[in-house]
Amino acid sequence: MEERGCSNTGCDKASCEGCPSKKEPADFQVAANAQSKIGQVIGVVSGKGGVGKSLVTASMANQLTEQGFRVGILDADITGPSIPRMYGTHGPAQADEEGIDPVYTKNGIALMSINLLLPDEGAPVIWRGPILANMVKQFWSDVRWGELDYLLVDMPPGTGDVPLTVFQSLPVDGIVVVTSPQDLVQLIVKKALGMAEMMKIPVLGVIENYSYLVCPDCGRQIKVFGPGHVDEAASAMGLRVLGKIPIEPGFAQAADEGRFEDVKNPYFTL
Repeated sequence: MEERGCSNTGCDKASCEGCPSKKEPADFQVAANAQSKIGQVIGVVSGKGGVGKSLVTASMANQLTEQGFRVGILDADITGPSIPRMYGTHGPAQADEEGIDPVYTKNGIALMSINLLLPDEGAPVIWRGPILANMVKQFWSDVRWGELDYLLVDMPPGTGDVPLTVFQSLPVDGIVVVTSPQDLVQLIVKKALGMAEMMKIPVLGVIENYSYLVCPDCGRQIKVFGPGHVDEAASAMGLRVLGKIPIEPGFAQAADEGRFEDVKNPYFTL
């Protein structure tokens, strides 16, 4: 059979081996809205659900805002959005032919979530993976974020279509991995770390949520879910532990009542 030459422009090799297109991965990044100027994009991820990524994302946003930074949150968990409710924000977000405006929290954080676009916030989002992924790209390309120092991306759990789309389509500067104190922590962190390494995205550190409960009578730390393993897991993988967040009923109450802007979470440092 006749060996065909490479179709890549400028490549005169008989085969694609050694071709520049083989050495350099394709760039799938999409352009931000023309009215967006964003400093750093930070993803908040986990290898499984139910570990409190949204709580950590919102806590990070509050902390950075209090430090004087301009912050936005892109809620990439399309099928399970919770950020707008935590802040008591509602749609519909305003839009025109030039783009979509984010909705702002009481403490000035710019938000975009599917809940802010649906006519019924409680309606289930029953979409296939490619549609979910395309919506996340539109949150980047169509939303007029304005000038932000940080855009935090609250990721859905796992390593599926949407996290892959975020890593490939957005200029992510780093990720924070959220986990909980259980034996699976090493596996969970390893999955998130593996995906980040494949996408060549730095891991900024690990935060353990639900780390302990403080006894209201004696102040003793009660390990409700057993002793944590985040220190050994992070050490084995060469990662920083950014903090350990206790079970704090006040945080959950603020989120349920839509006033998370009041929460100051001092249990981690960025």
